[in-house]
Amino acid sequence: MKITKLELFKVAPRWLFLKISTDEGICGWGEPVLEGRAETVRQAVLEVAGQLIGKDPRRIEDIWHMLYRGGFYRGGGILMSAISGIDQALWDIKGKWLGVPVYELLGGKCREKVKVYGWIGGDRPSDAVAGALERKTAGYQAVKMNGTTETGYIDSYDKIDEVVERMAAVREAVGKDFGIGIDFHGRVHKSMARILAKELEPYRPMFIEEPLLPENLDELKTLVHHTTIPIATGERLYSRWDYKRLFEEGLVDIIQPDLSHAGGITEVKKLAAVAESYDVAVAPHCPLGPIALASCFAIDACCHNAVIQEQSLGMQFTEEMSLTDYLKNPEMFSYENGYMKLTEGAGLGVDINEELVREMDRKGHSWKNPIWRNEDGSVAEW
Repeated sequence: MKITKLELFKVAPRWLFLKISTDEGICGWGEPVLEGRAETVRQAVLEVAGQLIGKDPRRIEDIWHMLYRGGFYRGGGILMSAISGIDQALWDIKGKWLGVPVYELLGGKCREKVKVYGWIGGDRPSDAVAGALERKTAGYQAVKMNGTTETGYIDSYDKIDEVVERMAAVREAVGKDFGIGIDFHGRVHKSMARILAKELEPYRPMFIEEPLLPENLDELKTLVHHTTIPIATGERLYSRWDYKRLFEEGLVDIIQPDLSHAGGITEVKKLAAVAESYDVAVAPHCPLGPIALASCFAIDACCHNAVIQEQSLGMQFTEEMSLTDYLKNPEMFSYENGYMKLTEGAGLGVDINEELVREMDRKGHSWKNPIWRNEDGSVAEW
């Protein structure tokens, strides 16, 4: 079997899909995208496409290392996102060729279903109680919401109070056994993060996510010893080498690699195994489309330390097009009592509506994250 063609499709709301075709008629789909940099990642895939034509797509490990080690400069969001989408598509091809789900090729499933959570509140958290109750009524057992809006290096206690009051209201509404994740989104600087984490402890969050920017991992050591809340991070780390310090210095309780940014299925499977050796859980990051999510579920199925899965249904970004809109089998992402039953479909299990994908690619998108500013006019973290 040989790779014959790579095609890329930039589709709403902010995604990039990849189709890899072979001379045996088997095609695989991947999602190589970095949100807000879809066009840049497209060019990165096109740059390496010539190296893939004529290669056997079943030699996934060799191709991964060729793409990663074959360039003098390596790592980072753009290259690793390009590799991620290619890797997903290769696993999809191999599963289809053998007629089995990808997780069967990774050792087989160690669970029958995967717990998921739903987003509430939007970028600037609002109506969180209504959103949480809606999710609970729909059967979810956990939600996640952004914690804060713009937050300065040293900011007012009013902002702390807003977060705490919102968390208290959601906890009261959904009850003590419902999971609530709080995403700091890298918006909070270390001095305020310590205060905020301590104030949130009585409400027993499921975790606090990205409490500090990845550039400030040194300061996580202080925060880890300052709070009893589990700390989750990793969506802006791109390989097992980026994660080494987190493990070695005990800076994290839950890692959140993104299957479209962190080297795809090949790399995240290895990363999850390393995490397990440090008694660290895995909760893959995925505010993306159906191919990325299907790749996450392949990892969740066969990694013992996978605990919960993010997914984009109902997110603020998906009002125009949802992840199920691009599928001929949207039922694969139907959740019951807050869990998704694992697909038995070959490969990643997604049946892509290629006609719609090509139509939406003609429209394209130019999604960029907003630029926020503090009250004094300085640029704020989004």
